[in-house]
Amino acid sequence: MEILKLLFIGDIVGKTGRSAIKSYLNKVKADYGINLTIANGENGAGGFGLTSEVANELLNSGIDVLTSGNHIWDKKEIIPYLDKSYRVLRPLNFPEMVPGKGYVLLENIINVPILIVNLQGKVLMPPIACPFEAMDKLLSRFSSSRIVIVDFHAEATSEKRAMGFYLDGKVSLLLGTHTHIQTNDAEILPNGTGYITDVGMTGSKDSVIGMKKEGSIMKMITQMPMPLEVAKGLPIFSAIYAEIDILSGKCVKIEQLLKEIS
Repeated sequence: MEILKLLFIGDIVGKTGRSAIKSYLNKVKADYGINLTIANGENGAGGFGLTSEVANELLNSGIDVLTSGNHIWDKKEIIPYLDKSYRVLRPLNFPEMVPGKGYVLLENIINVPILIVNLQGKVLMPPIACPFEAMDKLLSRFSSSRIVIVDFHAEATSEKRAMGFYLDGKVSLLLGTHTHIQTNDAEILPNGTGYITDVGMTGSKDSVIGMKKEGSIMKMITQMPMPLEVAKGLPIFSAIYAEIDILSGKCVKIEQLLKEIS
């Protein structure tokens, strides 16, 4: 059986998360013999959004493709970059006129093409088109693709779970992002799709989803706008390691990684 070995890294939060990538990514790639590395980078610049400088820093650290979500537009300077770099994705279910693309077809990693897709959920999220319909349309265009990897950036666990079953057997992996807390439900669904509700985050462990505790707590108590700053200190590295059968496109192994980096 010929296998694709894939690493998907959960939401990278600010400089703390980027430092974790620099110090640990090469080791984990070597330990697992990784062929393809994907990461959600939408919180990479100061905890909100991406800049071209931060995107390039992460890509140069050994990440092949960066996905994103609702924070992709927070740093306006990323907008022209999205039309230039196929390696940074915005959610597919924005209108086609929006800068950037919601998918990329990689043909130089292994001997079969790999379709990587970025979707955003609708439940408890900013308004956006239906991710189910958007995925149907894309799969009809790339019906011959055996290996399909989906980052589903969504809030509701129910929506992620529904999408997992909806795409079971149609995609190789459905990986939830956005809530920054790794869920304990990595599995291979009945028809061969690897699934987890949320991969988690790569950022400060001593934080509220990557941000300093004090500001987050006061915002909850007072309901007043509070500046949120990226937390420092001991980082955690949250990721999924998966093996995909190149012949069938099915996931044959999925493993959760959660590592404190001292």
